[in-house]
Amino acid sequence: MARFVFRLPDIGEGITTAEIVAWHVKPGDRVEEDGKLADVMTDKATVEMESPVAGTVMELAGEAGDVIAIGSPLAVIETGAPDGQEMSSSDRAPAPPAEAATAAPVAGSARQPDRDSDDGDPGEETNAPRRAVLASPAVRRRAMDLGIDLSLVRIAEGDRVRHSDLDAYLRYSTSEGYQATDASRSWADKAVPVIGMRRRIAEAMVASKRHIPHFTYVEEIDVTELERLRRQLNDNRAGRPTLTVLPLLIVAICRSLPAFPMLNARYDDEAGIVARSGRVHLGMATQTGGGLMVPVIRDAQDRNIWQLAAEIRRLSDAARAGKATWEDLSGGTITVTSLGPLGGIVSTPVINRPEVAIIAPNRIIDRPVFAGDEVRRAKMMNLSMSCDHRVVDGWDAASFVQEVKRWLETPVLLFAE
Repeated sequence: MARFVFRLPDIGEGITTAEIVAWHVKPGDRVEEDGKLADVMTDKATVEMESPVAGTVMELAGEAGDVIAIGSPLAVIETGAPDGQEMSSSDRAPAPPAEAATAAPVAGSARQPDRDSDDGDPGEETNAPRRAVLASPAVRRRAMDLGIDLSLVRIAEGDRVRHSDLDAYLRYSTSEGYQATDASRSWADKAVPVIGMRRRIAEAMVASKRHIPHFTYVEEIDVTELERLRRQLNDNRAGRPTLTVLPLLIVAICRSLPAFPMLNARYDDEAGIVARSGRVHLGMATQTGGGLMVPVIRDAQDRNIWQLAAEIRRLSDAARAGKATWEDLSGGTITVTSLGPLGGIVSTPVINRPEVAIIAPNRIIDRPVFAGDEVRRAKMMNLSMSCDHRVVDGWDAASFVQEVKRWLETPVLLFAE
């Protein structure tokens, strides 16, 4: 029997190492040609590694969480070929598979809910045999990161689990409607390895706080007129995407930045160079099943509110589905992070290094405000911004936020050339 050494292929984009996120096989398992071996993660994406040969898995490079170099052995597979010189995959790099539905048995108690009936408790278990679950690689990856058994997820439409089904599971599994049990008031202790995207996030946050002296400035903004305008625009959007506050805020940011170029920049602290950008490539912090990702709206300064709304939706959907490209996730010059209705009253966001500023709109609330001797009801929103104090002075940060405030409190100016 010959042994085939499968080496971690060059994934491109200058990547030199990758982290093993999960194994799909163990020593002694039979693997078919094009069968899944492992998921590995680079700085930006998770890639499935497939076996280029059929055979028996003899050795694996390490455990989930280990980082290995491009070109180093990932797995050794004993093939049915005659004995001879050891084969290697160093000259062959299998392409990542297209995002297609795949079927695989899932461990754990399984039930297939009746999709034609809304009766009964969707969390009720039966003694039905285990079923194969259809799901895309991105959905499987997200379910694994969240610790969700796909066999317990109710399928709303079609014959495979989708991201919307996972969203529904997450919503209802924490209420009395999906998987309520007598033990719902407690949970088991669990040691969770910090690997994959969670490790990338941890490393990025530590590097940002270690290298960047943060300071945060907060201002309150009266968005009563902005909200009135937004509702009017949505009432007449004629099939265009629904407007949130975010596209309007981005326009105000882009209108304000030319007078404050020190904020739209990237700081190479090793070279001692601050690269100020004449274009606004705006990072948009997005929560996904695996953690926080920051897709980038390219040339935000050239887009109108409807184009921004469409791009926000496209990038958010791509990030959550695991389809964001390298270009989608790199090259930002300034970032906005928003928790929407969960936005709280103040944020102290962590800068997306090597950028030098990050802006966080907080929740909009109704409050009484004084207008001369009169008191009126107003919609108020705090705007928080963290800056790198090595390259941004407090005066500049405060002045910038005041300029953004001017645009948002007089929103008709957003549409004036």
